[in-house]
Amino acid sequence: MSSLDDFARGKLEDLDQRSLRRRLVTTERTTDGRAFRASPQGGRRQLVSFCCNDYLNLSQHADVKKAAIAAVSRFGAGAGASRHVTGNHPLYEELETRLARFKETEAAVVFGSGYLVNLGVVPTLAGRRDLLLVDELAHACLHGGAQLAGGEMVVYRHNDMNHVREVLEERRARHRHALILTDGVFSMDGDLAPLQALTALAEQYDAWLMTDDAHGFGIMGDGRGSTMAAARRSEGPVHVPLQMGTLSKAVGSYGGYLCASRSVVDFVKTRARTLIYTTGLPPSALAASLAALDIIERDGAWRDKPLAHARLFAELVSLPAPESPIVPVILGHTERALDASALLEERGFLVTAIRPPSVPEGTARLRFTFTSAHGESDIRRLAHIVRSEILPKAAA
Repeated sequence: MSSLDDFARGKLEDLDQRSLRRRLVTTERTTDGRAFRASPQGGRRQLVSFCCNDYLNLSQHADVKKAAIAAVSRFGAGAGASRHVTGNHPLYEELETRLARFKETEAAVVFGSGYLVNLGVVPTLAGRRDLLLVDELAHACLHGGAQLAGGEMVVYRHNDMNHVREVLEERRARHRHALILTDGVFSMDGDLAPLQALTALAEQYDAWLMTDDAHGFGIMGDGRGSTMAAARRSEGPVHVPLQMGTLSKAVGSYGGYLCASRSVVDFVKTRARTLIYTTGLPPSALAASLAALDIIERDGAWRDKPLAHARLFAELVSLPAPESPIVPVILGHTERALDASALLEERGFLVTAIRPPSVPEGTARLRFTFTSAHGESDIRRLAHIVRSEILPKAAA
């Protein structure tokens, strides 16, 4: 046995003792919000999935799949190399043009994933002489990008504008540039960032505001995302010069994007390491995203269903009305969240227990996500189990 194996086994034993070890379970998603999941006893069970970020179920849409298949037939299965080496596939140009127009920015650039956007863009725009403010509950890739930048990083209290102001007032003058990083829709709690207030602070202190809109794009603001939704809610201006998001959630395909000014996008294309040094997306993913954007732009009724379903569930369980299709039920202890997830699976529902470090210590939870494909009868049955069996145990 090598020291490497000793190290790995020791770490796994520690995680097992704290119920924090993660295991991949073979799961096959289907077209109607359901999934077949492998059983430890052998075979598989069909479950209704309430843990998927495919909010509009577009990964299963006939037109999206047809576009992906056609792209494979015409262009092949892979990209071959990075965009700077083999050349820019024409589907990239079409997709980036569409994204910029839809998000009402000058330009856009598509990356291999949303994680790669944040790990690449933040260090491209900020360095050792700069100040980076990151919401404490922002996605891990925003924190990772800020760490890679090498500047002074301050994690501010969640959605606390007084804290943001205090940091900028105290430290902004000592730094060349300042970058404020936040989710538009927070992935674990489903609440929204106060973008109008952040816009005002960014303008007052000459800071650059960047939002991760992975869970807002395609659903909020007529599908344009959290920035457009915030602009409609606010009396003041909402200007987010750096809008990133993914193509892997509501869009149902794969990849990530940054929408910004032409000069910023051109600079990112020539300096972001996670774009330059990685193979391009397969043509099928680009074509699928284009087909999905067509559906998002034209079908408002389908686009509005996830939030309506989330609000129905919250009302039935006596929870506050959600701001997004994400509804957390915080149970506290890790074991309690795992037990609740297992109970739901016994009753035919797939709802994953979310544990630290994905969420802060003491806030383990069930994270329910609602899609356009969910049926009202399934939502009502799920709510009944949560209300009558899971919440009373959590309160005991």
